[in-house]
Amino acid sequence: MVEGSAAVAHVLAIEDDEINANEIVRELEGRGFTVEWVANGRDGMVRALGNEFDVITLDRMLPVVDGLTILTTMRSVGVRTPVLMLSALGDVDERVRGLRAGGDDYLTKPFDPEEMAARLEVLLRRNQAAPSALDTTLVVGSLKLDLISRNAFRDGEEIVLLPTEYRVLEYMMRNAGQTITRTMLFEAVWGYHFDPGTNLIEVHMRDDRMLAEVAGMMSVWTRLYMLAYFSREAGRCASCS
Repeated sequence: MVEGSAAVAHVLAIEDDEINANEIVRELEGRGFTVEWVANGRDGMVRALGNEFDVITLDRMLPVVDGLTILTTMRSVGVRTPVLMLSALGDVDERVRGLRAGGDDYLTKPFDPEEMAARLEVLLRRNQAAPSALDTTLVVGSLKLDLISRNAFRDGEEIVLLPTEYRVLEYMMRNAGQTITRTMLFEAVWGYHFDPGTNLIEVHMRDDRMLAEVAGMMSVWTRLYMLAYFSREAGRCASCS
C-alpha cells in the first residue's frame, strides 16, 4: 500500500457466501479501498500466498480449502499480511483457534459492515508506519527484535511468534522498565478501546510463554504488575492490581 493520504488499500476478500461478499465489497469500496473477491479456498490460498494485498478478510468455512488451513499455510511460509477472520463459528474455542493460527482479529457472523471496515482500518494502521533505516532493531538485554523481518531472537536463537505475539513483544520492548497496564497493552496492540470482559490478551499469552520471554527485560515492579494480570492464577491476586 502506498503511504500518504492518497494511499489505497488493496483488500483480498475470501468469502464463499455471495451476500456477505457483496456487503464486504460494497462497504470497502465505498471507503475507497480496492477489493478482490475470491469465492473458494483453493483460489483464495493462491492469491493470499502471492503476498500482494494490504489486508485480508478470511471466511473460516470455505469450499475446497478451509480458512484455517489457508491461514496456517500463510504464516508457515512467512506471509504476514494482516488477516481478519469472519466466521459463523462464534464459540470461544473457535475464536481462540483462529487467533492462535495467526489471525490478527476475529469477527463473528452476522456482522455489521461498518464494524468490519473499522477493524480492517485498525489492522492497516498497524502496518503503515515503516521503521526508519536507522532504527530497524530493538535490543533489550538478551532480546532482539528485527523490525524489518519481524523476527525475534533471544540469546541469538529465534523465537517463533504469531503476529499478535510479535506486537505484544514489540510494545513491551519499546516500553521496557516501565509499568505497562492491561489497558495500555490492549489499546496499543489491538488498536481499540479496552473491554474489561475480553480475554484477547490471555489468548495470545500461550502458556505464559510470552511472559517468560520478556521477564528478563522488565523491572521487578513491572514484572510483578504484568504477572498480576496475565498469570493464570493472578486474577485472584488483588494486592498486585
